Amino acid sequence: MSCPGGGAAARQCQGPPPPDWESPPGSRSRSGSTSSAGSGGRRQLRQRVAHLMACVEDISSDDEIHEEVSRTLDEAFLIWGKKLKDKWQEFRLHLVTWNVGTAAPPPDVTSLLQLNSLGPAMDMYVIGLQEVNSRITNFLSDLAFDDPWSIFFMTVLSPLGYIKLSSVRMQGLLLLIFVKHVHLPFIRGIHTHYTRTGLYGYWGNKGGVSIRMSLYGHTICFMNCHLPAHMENTEQRLDDFEKILEMQFEGENIPSPLDHDVLFWFGDLNFRIADYGIHFVRESINNKRYSLLWEKDQLNMAKKTEAFLKEFIEGPLQFKPTYKFDLYSDVYDTREQKSLFWFNEKKRKPAWTDRILWRVKNLCQDASKEGEFSEEEQTISVALNNYVSHMSYGISDHKPVTGTFGLELKPLLLVPLVVLNPEGEWSADGDVTIRYSAGPEFPSSAWDWIGLFKVSFRHVNDYVTYAWVEDDEISSNKDSKQVYMSAAEIPNMGGEFLLCYYSNNLQSIVGISEPFQIQPSRTSTEKDLTQEENSWMQKPDNLESCDESEGRKGI
Repeated sequence: MSCPGGGAAARQCQGPPPPDWESPPGSRSRSGSTSSAGSGGRRQLRQRVAHLMACVEDISSDDEIHEEVSRTLDEAFLIWGKKLKDKWQEFRLHLVTWNVGTAAPPPDVTSLLQLNSLGPAMDMYVIGLQEVNSRITNFLSDLAFDDPWSIFFMTVLSPLGYIKLSSVRMQGLLLLIFVKHVHLPFIRGIHTHYTRTGLYGYWGNKGGVSIRMSLYGHTICFMNCHLPAHMENTEQRLDDFEKILEMQFEGENIPSPLDHDVLFWFGDLNFRIADYGIHFVRESINNKRYSLLWEKDQLNMAKKTEAFLKEFIEGPLQFKPTYKFDLYSDVYDTREQKSLFWFNEKKRKPAWTDRILWRVKNLCQDASKEGEFSEEEQTISVALNNYVSHMSYGISDHKPVTGTFGLELKPLLLVPLVVLNPEGEWSADGDVTIRYSAGPEFPSSAWDWIGLFKVSFRHVNDYVTYAWVEDDEISSNKDSKQVYMSAAEIPNMGGEFLLCYYSNNLQSIVGISEPFQIQPSRTSTEKDLTQEENSWMQKPDNLESCDESEGRKGI
């Protein structure tokens, strides 16, 4: 059904609001009676909207009433838009950094991803890995197919409603981003980049990989780095990071990492604890007196002297240094290491090599100005909720580190570029149609397509089937268009699915439908019933032969 009236009312009528995120923890709540009244009011409002839609169906030929309904809807959306612009939302983000030491994925990552957490589910997972197996045979295989770590995390997260939004790989460096389906239409401008710093910039064993995007209109950049090792290479680490900052997205008409509203910097940064000997460091760790070591942490010291680091923020290091451990152990480096000419190397001094930092652009600009920053001008802020290491994982000599964040933001994008829905009830026995509408600013292309996905789809190419928006179009008017899908392409077994509109120009999903059911094919249902009936009829014979077999085995 097309929207009543035309113009702005029609477009907004079809455009769902951004997701109803839960309020940030600690936000002020109303009294129980007010909350109950609000809930009843929302229920009544939903009932009245449903009644209105039924009425519009009944009076579809009455233009005068259409115009009156359109004017009323315009007023309602105007009120809704003003309220939403004034409302801050919390976007929950969980970030992982882990040097996996060429190991295969562990059996379980429930605690690493906080999947059993009692709090609200995460909106996004950002996973930065270092030293992913990049031997030539593995690397060539991973170029053709998804690498084992990507497959592993997709297998874990896709059944929970997360899609792999983007990824970038440079030899052993891997960065993955997963996001809830509901946010896809509000994430745009996704770009990836990598910078080599190993072997004077010719080798990618060290360097940085980045993914940047616009999230509800705010620019965010995630940068996963692996910097040079060893105590004496502090200056080299700083030089390499400065080079990565300068070279990421260079010449791509994209803001530099430091020009994004929020920049997350993480990885195996390889900074060590200076001056103190190994025995003092280990004794301080054993007594949980971590604060004694903070002032000699090379990164903490560099933040006091290097101008480009002063704006980065990090949570307190209230966990044990994450390097270097014996494998499958929480014991620091006890094995004797053989070096060149078989001389024994010294045991490695523990260090916080694995770190997560962030930088908020507006706060940095504010710090450089006199006077206080106007709260009304700031549209995004970052709150660290948790910063921990995970000692139970022992597949490498590093322990993974996670940071859980709340991005409090005012959405600058309120309506998706494309709204689409299946028309009528879908069945695998007949041809089906999709109706969609696009905003006036949407840069459509003949190469745009609409994909049919299972609700647990893993990534944008994990579609069941698709239709070209131009080639398969069957009708069009000023408000919406219809696209056709053949029954031959619909899964016979039916199930729960989603529709996604993919923009070729924007290289991303710009519209997504609500989940809906496809009824299975009658032929498929009858076949299943026949197979079940045959199975039941053969059951006595199977049981008898099974008994005979067990008798022969002496069971």
